[in-house]
Amino acid sequence: MMSSHDFWILLTAALVAAGLGFIGCFLIVRRLSMVGDAISHSVLLGIVAAFLLTGSLGLVPVVLGAGTAGLLSTWTVELLRRAGLQEDAATGVTFTSFFGLGVVLLTLYAGDVHLDTQHVLYGDLVYVPFDELVWRGRALGPRAAWTVGGAFLASLTLTGMFFKEFKLVAFDPALAAVLGLPVALINGLQMAMVSLVTVAAFDSVGAILAVAMLVVPGATAYLLVDRLERMLAASVLVGVTAALIGYGVASRWDLSIAGAMAGAAGLLFTMAFLLGPRHGLLARWRARRV
Repeated sequence: MMSSHDFWILLTAALVAAGLGFIGCFLIVRRLSMVGDAISHSVLLGIVAAFLLTGSLGLVPVVLGAGTAGLLSTWTVELLRRAGLQEDAATGVTFTSFFGLGVVLLTLYAGDVHLDTQHVLYGDLVYVPFDELVWRGRALGPRAAWTVGGAFLASLTLTGMFFKEFKLVAFDPALAAVLGLPVALINGLQMAMVSLVTVAAFDSVGAILAVAMLVVPGATAYLLVDRLERMLAASVLVGVTAALIGYGVASRWDLSIAGAMAGAAGLLFTMAFLLGPRHGLLARWRARRV
């Protein structure tokens, strides 16, 4: 029988996977998937900067610092791209620079703080149930579950409000500009959502799983369906399934939870790549033989 500890870990992981997989679809269709890598690695710099400025690792300064660093990283990538640097190079330069600066500041000025590079990379999903949100003396469940759930709900709400605009900018930004849509504003809003969901997931799952869930579920859904609406739903399903499988494997063989979930997501992608109904290798091989 599932314990309450296991339930909260699974719920938090499922919310993380669903939220990141959902918003990651827009990065996939716009060919900006590695921007999530830049955001997730730049978060460390924002957290350390927030601590140095406020002397606190409370929720508000951490979220503000990490969110600011995430937005700054996306702005830097776009600036370098417009200056003529290829997108993959711009992303690589940005996230390594931000992450390296964060590690240096952490080592020099915040060495006694309970925050290290292992925590940043792998997260602490197993400890999620012990950090509860308390309101009026009543425990409401893990703080991480509320944080990532709120971020996921915010991204669902914004996407529902501006879905037509997001879709048009994702597939044909030139047409969107001709029609008078504020393309730069819409891009900024999407990147803000990516930063919000990534920052919310960062503390509990770390950079490795955050990047995996931001890219792999959407890429898997891309191979399975042909409409953006279905892709969004499929990415949530793939992400949650990977979280459930990964946690089961990690519990059975005492493995890293984040690593097992990322590996499960990769396995689902491999299956879609091989067996997808239209874009899988087997389907394309059969089509060539007809």
